[in-house]
Amino acid sequence: MNVQIAALALTEERKHPKGFGLTLPSSTPARPEAGGRGPERRPEELEPEPSQAARRGWDQREQRRTLGPRAGPPAWGAATSRKGGDPCPKRWGPREPRAKSRAEKDDYPAPKSRDLEGQADQALGPGRVPEGGAFAEGRARKVASVSRSRRVRRRHTLGHVAVVVDTGSGFAKAGFAGEDEPRIVLKSSSLVPSWERPLLPSTLGCELAGGVTRVHPIKHGVVVDWEALEGLWERLLVGGLRVLPEQWPVLVSNSPSAPPEDREKVAELLFETLAVPACHMASTALLALCSTGALSGLAVEAGAGVCHATPIYAGHSWHEATFRQDVAGSTLSRYLRDLLVSACPDLGLQALPRKTITQLKKRCCYVSLDFEGDLRNPARHHPASFCLGEGWYLRLTSERFCCPEPIFQPGLLGQSEPGLATLAFQALQKMPPTLRKGLANTVVLAGGSTLFPGFAQRLDLELEAQCRRHGYPALQPHLVANPGRGSAVWTGGSMVASLGSFQCDWMTRAMYQECGSKLVHEVFN
Repeated sequence: MNVQIAALALTEERKHPKGFGLTLPSSTPARPEAGGRGPERRPEELEPEPSQAARRGWDQREQRRTLGPRAGPPAWGAATSRKGGDPCPKRWGPREPRAKSRAEKDDYPAPKSRDLEGQADQALGPGRVPEGGAFAEGRARKVASVSRSRRVRRRHTLGHVAVVVDTGSGFAKAGFAGEDEPRIVLKSSSLVPSWERPLLPSTLGCELAGGVTRVHPIKHGVVVDWEALEGLWERLLVGGLRVLPEQWPVLVSNSPSAPPEDREKVAELLFETLAVPACHMASTALLALCSTGALSGLAVEAGAGVCHATPIYAGHSWHEATFRQDVAGSTLSRYLRDLLVSACPDLGLQALPRKTITQLKKRCCYVSLDFEGDLRNPARHHPASFCLGEGWYLRLTSERFCCPEPIFQPGLLGQSEPGLATLAFQALQKMPPTLRKGLANTVVLAGGSTLFPGFAQRLDLELEAQCRRHGYPALQPHLVANPGRGSAVWTGGSMVASLGSFQCDWMTRAMYQECGSKLVHEVFN
C-alpha cells in the first residue's frame, strides 16, 4: 500500500508542481477533529463534500489495494490491452467489457498478416518509429479489424515486416513475409539498349533485333552482372511491391555454390545502393527445407540455371558435401528445340520463340521411369499434340520424355558429370555416418525443373538403387515433393522471416557501417 500511495503522490505532484495542499484518498475520508473546525484553509483549498461517485471511486481503489499492486500506465511503445476487465489507461475505474466485433460474432478466420503485427515491433533497423499513445491505440484498432481483401494492407504499421526476395537464374520472386505466395514474379533477365551495354565475348548471341540486348544478372546460380541485379531488385521492390527499400528489411536468397565474396557484394548493394535498414542472406537449400518445416535434411534443387544437392543439419549447410551441375531448365529448353529440329528439319522449328519452347516443355514433357525401355518401344511413346496458333499443331512422341532426361544423364549432352541422383547420393555419402540416415529421411525437392511428372518417382528409384549398389541398405530415402515446390525457396524465406525468434538474426545498417561488409561471414555463417 505504501508503494501505491507513493506512486499516486508522484502522479499528483507532476500535475501540481508547486506543491498544492493535496490530500491522498484513503479508505476513510479525512474529518476534522471533534469539537474543532480544523486548520484554516484558503477558499480554493476547501474540499467539497465527497459525492457518491467519489466514494464509489475510493471503494474501487480500496478493492484494488486489497487485491494487489496495480500496474501503472503502459510504457512508451508498449501495447495497451483492450480486453474486458483490464484497466483503461485514461481512467482509474474498471473498464466495461467491450462488445464483440463483427469478426468475432461471425467467427471469421484471422488474416494471415495478423500474426505479424507483434513481430513488427521486434524488427531491427534505423528509422523505427516508436509506438505508443494514440499511435498504439490506432494500431490496436487496426489489428482487431478483419478484412478479406489482400489490397487492404497497413503498410505504415507494417513498415518493419521483411520483404522476401528470391532471385534465380530464370525468375525472380518477391513478396512480404508471412504470406503464402510471392506478390510478383519477374524474369531475371532484362532488355537494355545495345549501346548502353557492350557485348562481352562470352555473351555473343544475346543481341536481339531492334538494337536491344538481353542481359542476365545470374547465370548458373552465380551473379555475373551486378548492375543488372541492382536494376532487377529495384523493379521488384519499387515497381512491383511499391515499397521504399530504405524502410523495409530485406531477406535475399543465395546459391549454395556461390563464391563467399558474393555475399559481401550483396551487402554493399543492399546497404549502399538500396539503403535498406536491415538484411539477411540465406541459402536456397536451407529455405527449401524450411518450407516443409524441417531444419535437417537433403535439399535437391533443380531450377532454370543450376541443380544442387545440399545437406543441411540443424540449420547449417555442409559446403564440403554440396554438389552442383549446370544441366537445368534452360539447358533442357535448348535440348528440346534441338530434338524438334532434328525430328522435323523442314518445318522451320528453329525459329520457334523461346516462350513457345518453354510452354512445350512444361505442358507436354515428363520423366520416364525406364528411359531405355521407353526409347526402344514406340508403343510407350504416348504422343501428344501442341497448338502453335493459326491452326498449326506440333506432334511430339519420344521428345516428351527425352527432354528432361539429361538431368539424370548429362552424357546425352556430351558432358561427363554425373546425374542429379548420383549427386544426391554423393552428398549423403560425404556426411558423417551418424547423420546419414536422418538426412536421408527428409529429401526435399525444390525448383521449377522438379515439376516434371515422374521426376520424384525417378529420383526416388535411382537414389535407392545407388544406396543398395554402394553398400548402404540401411539408408531408405524419403522424398518430400510438395505441389508448390516450384516456389519453395521463397515460401521458406517467408516463413522464416515472419518468426519472432528470427528477428535477432538481421544484419542492420549500423552493424554494416561499424564493421563493413565482411561481417556477413560471421552473421550468416
